[in-house]
Amino acid sequence: MGPEDSERHRDMSEPGFFSEVVEWFADPLHWEGSFGVPSRLVEHLIMSGVSVLAASILALPVGMYIGHSRRLETLVVSVANLGRAIPSFGLIFLAVLVMGLGLDFPASLRPAALFALTLLAIPPILTNTYVGIQGVDPDTLEAARGMGLTEGQVLRGLELPLAAPLIMGGIRTAAVQVVATATLAAVIGGGGLGRFILDGFATGDDAQIFAGALLVALLAVLTEVSLGLLQRAVSPRTSPGRRREVPEPTPVAGPAA
Repeated sequence: MGPEDSERHRDMSEPGFFSEVVEWFADPLHWEGSFGVPSRLVEHLIMSGVSVLAASILALPVGMYIGHSRRLETLVVSVANLGRAIPSFGLIFLAVLVMGLGLDFPASLRPAALFALTLLAIPPILTNTYVGIQGVDPDTLEAARGMGLTEGQVLRGLELPLAAPLIMGGIRTAAVQVVATATLAAVIGGGGLGRFILDGFATGDDAQIFAGALLVALLAVLTEVSLGLLQRAVSPRTSPGRRREVPEPTPVAGPAA
């Protein structure tokens, strides 16, 4: 850590620093135009929402097939572990090398950022979908088949409703990860709340850096809380006024797990 870093650390620890942060949020200029907080927030939400939606479209059908058929379990384990092993920052720059910066696209829809964030969101959605459907009681499924239900009816009428809380938990985990990681998109020219952090470093504005980080943290918390409530809402009822609590899945170490 050099002298400049030490000086910055001392400045940020002073009581006056937090008054600068308050002044930053109180400045009307930071809430207007295409570079204001509302516009950057919309960019961040669009970028995160499109990535999670794309990951859900790709991962949900695969997870449902694997969970229902009990096949290709090794595939889901390998994909989940690979997704956790690749650093997000490296994944974004790898996407840039393949796709370029994509400056012709809007700041919230840069292909490299969307590609990297989508890959980041796939593992938790895929894993939770597979584990949730596979965890449905086999006796219940056999009884449904004995009543003449087709495999499609079993999947839609039993497995998906019972696995819905766990699937929603995977989407919630993916969304929070994407919201936090979307901050890095600013490094490759993307939009979002990460622009405040990047521009703050460029200009030496510590209050703006802190404000940007605080906005990202608040958005991640709101995402966690809102999707957590939605996960609770889709939990199947077991008795009047109560919902069946579905535990989070334990990390899948291999096919035997």
